[in-house]
Amino acid sequence: MNSLAAEERWNWLIARLKESKAISLSDAAQSLGVSEMTVRRDFTAMEERGIARRVRGGAVYSGPVSFQGRERSHAEEKALIATKLLPLVPSSGVIAMDSSTTMNRLAQMILASDDLTVVTNGLSTFHVLQDRPGVTAILTGGAADRRSDSLVGPVATAFLESMRFSSFFASAAAVDERSCYEDTLEEAELKRAFARSSAHVVIGVHVEKLDATATAASVPVDRVAVLATELAPEAAELAAYARHLPTVL
Repeated sequence: MNSLAAEERWNWLIARLKESKAISLSDAAQSLGVSEMTVRRDFTAMEERGIARRVRGGAVYSGPVSFQGRERSHAEEKALIATKLLPLVPSSGVIAMDSSTTMNRLAQMILASDDLTVVTNGLSTFHVLQDRPGVTAILTGGAADRRSDSLVGPVATAFLESMRFSSFFASAAAVDERSCYEDTLEEAELKRAFARSSAHVVIGVHVEKLDATATAASVPVDRVAVLATELAPEAAELAAYARHLPTVL
């Protein structure tokens, strides 16, 4: 970056990445009035400096993004993923949900149940489930991380060690064929604790998070029972995961 134009372009890209977590190559090029090759070089340079990481068709911000920023990103796709996962939510028993916006969408779809307890570290998800007939929502406790609108830390982890869940419903900052990943060490540790206490782990992610990585490994892929994306299960992008995972939706 050796020109004012390049600096302004970077400032625009970084602002958008912080706001919505991800930006596509085509959208950035169109908004900035430059070629996709120019934006691709910017993304590569940002990745080298640890600002962003490149994913299929664009880039994602290397760091936690506010709940509100993530909620606006890929809203339709997250709703589709949640719709796929809704039949997996039991009518009774005890399940867990993380603080992701995708699982918040799933919580919004649980209108009533027979006798379902949902344990979550997500403040927004906890509030969504209030006053739903037959549903009891429980917060893990812990320290509030305003970056992700979640509860984290040793208190939350200790609470989870004493619990047992039929399923843990979660998203991830990134997924590859070995592991799921998170943008913070605290969130990664908490999701490992959730997974240790769960009979099944259900992951729902936007396809751009596949074949990517983030700051800290969380749940190993061999612990994942179900992977759901906005794509059809037979999509080529999911072929490698379909070979290793019991269920791809």
